[in-house]
Amino acid sequence: MWLRSFFLSERGQPLSRKTVYYLVSTVAQSAGLENVHPHTLRHSCGYHLADKGTDLRTMQDYLGHRDPRHTVHYSRISGRRFEGLWKQQRPAMLRRSERQA
Repeated sequence: MWLRSFFLSERGQPLSRKTVYYLVSTVAQSAGLENVHPHTLRHSCGYHLADKGTDLRTMQDYLGHRDPRHTVHYSRISGRRFEGLWKQQRPAMLRRSERQA
């Protein structure tokens, strides 16, 4: 069974797009954030999944993208994947350069 509505009102009815937009904008403003809308949350989720190293296909399914080119955007921009790469590769590179000298 598919989940029809994720966000429900106090009456148990699905929230409208307009209501969700209003809620997200209001909470963002009260937190001192500007230019935040529901799609910002979607982008945040995509970047978080990419930073965690989630595989592209899982991200695509989770975000509901039909075209994987839309999902690649998140993984391409995620620089965290490269943190520590130099430190991991450096000993091997140093050993190679020592052997060549």
